[in-house]
Amino acid sequence: METLQQLTRRQIDALRSVAVQETPERGVSLNATAASLKVRPPSALGYLTPLEERGLIVRRRGKSRLTNRGRSTLAEYQRHHRVAETLFGSLGLPPAETCAAAREIDLALSHRTVEELCRAQRHPAECPHGAPIGPCRTSPPRRAGTSTPASGSEA
Repeated sequence: METLQQLTRRQIDALRSVAVQETPERGVSLNATAASLKVRPPSALGYLTPLEERGLIVRRRGKSRLTNRGRSTLAEYQRHHRVAETLFGSLGLPPAETCAAAREIDLALSHRTVEELCRAQRHPAECPHGAPIGPCRTSPPRRAGTSTPASGSEA
């Protein structure tokens, strides 16, 4: 199972909270994480501890920081979410509803499924809210009698 599929919604929210609040000079305190998640510090610690165990954050002197693995996991999550939003948008949901619909499934989607959805949608450049969607991690599979698209054509 992929790292992203092992995380809970609240753990993703905690990871995002650390990413938004940390600076190059300072990590994020437990109290600041708890406040942003609207929970008490013991609950926030319950979300941060598994992230630390998976190597997604490091905690030093009471401050949390993302690791490189944490940053890449968060980027993967954002891609999964935005591809799912785009799918729901193509089905006719208004942009205001695509985010909620995507949150229902984004953590359950494997990387392979996201790649297939992205290909099926012809590699959208952005989600319905205008946020960029990164390129696929793998090049499209070659089929007999077809050529690989030019490298600049993927979004």
